[in-house]
Amino acid sequence: MHTRTAARLGRPLSVIGLGTWQLGADWGDVSESDATAILEASAEAGVTIFDTADVYGDGRSEAIIGKFIARNPGVFVATKMGRRLEQVPENYSMANFRAWTDRSRSNLGVDTLDLVQLHCPPTAVIESDRVYDDLDTLVDEGAIARYGVSVETADQALAAIARQGVASVQIILNAFRLKPLDAVLPAAQAAGVAIIARVPLASGLLSGKYSSDTVFAANDHRNYNRNGEAFDVGETFSGVDFEKGVAAAQEFSALATQVGLSAPAAALAWIAQLPGVTTVIPGARSVAQAQSNAAAGSIDGLDITAGVADIYDRYFRAAIHDRW
Repeated sequence: MHTRTAARLGRPLSVIGLGTWQLGADWGDVSESDATAILEASAEAGVTIFDTADVYGDGRSEAIIGKFIARNPGVFVATKMGRRLEQVPENYSMANFRAWTDRSRSNLGVDTLDLVQLHCPPTAVIESDRVYDDLDTLVDEGAIARYGVSVETADQALAAIARQGVASVQIILNAFRLKPLDAVLPAAQAAGVAIIARVPLASGLLSGKYSSDTVFAANDHRNYNRNGEAFDVGETFSGVDFEKGVAAAQEFSALATQVGLSAPAAALAWIAQLPGVTTVIPGARSVAQAQSNAAAGSIDGLDITAGVADIYDRYFRAAIHDRW
């Protein structure tokens, strides 16, 4: 497993991490024993960062991770806060920051949180001087070691990167969402800010396993948020039209085959090798998937950027490039 670091983060991370939304069982049943097995398999494969949030399973994901790190110290845990209340700037207050971080510290069983990210807050929050002053206070008090921002748009990412205290920016980045390559990755690299790439498989589209007839469970966001009914539509299939996504994924799978890789391995390894990316956080719902994802972190010399750009330009650029 390769590792990368960023100056403001201050420590190396595995280039493939583990996203743990699914371990909260918000969109499909995952037993605690199965969740623990996924964490164990990931760590054994070299994964050193788990990404979670206080709202994943209303804290279930954090609590399961907390039990794991109590037995397996050394894994870096990035959590998120801000989605427990209505998304208005005034809810991003010092009182709420204290309550949210105290809850996450309890769930994870730690005194100091490794990294706390604002969870896709309104733009006004990302642009607020007071918010960063409050986060700096939490660092000074020892509640958190560092902080970052999870964002929806490239403009939000650039605003966060410009803040001196921001250690990381989490953003959707995959073969079907290329806008961060334009300005976000160069800016982060120049500033020493870690980039955490989320939704790297475009909600599974880039696995190449879906067809236009694929049906998702009622409680799966790939069903209920297909048109942005519950949260930003860009979080589901990266905001691309499902039918076009299935067709583009077939072409991506063919591109991966040309270089001797499966589609998921190529998708993850390609992101992990981009200059400016620190870690990529695919989810996993099985031990085998966790192991396969982690294996992509040892792939070297993957050169498919021209093919990725061609697919993106033909299928998606006109519809989504300027949106996020």
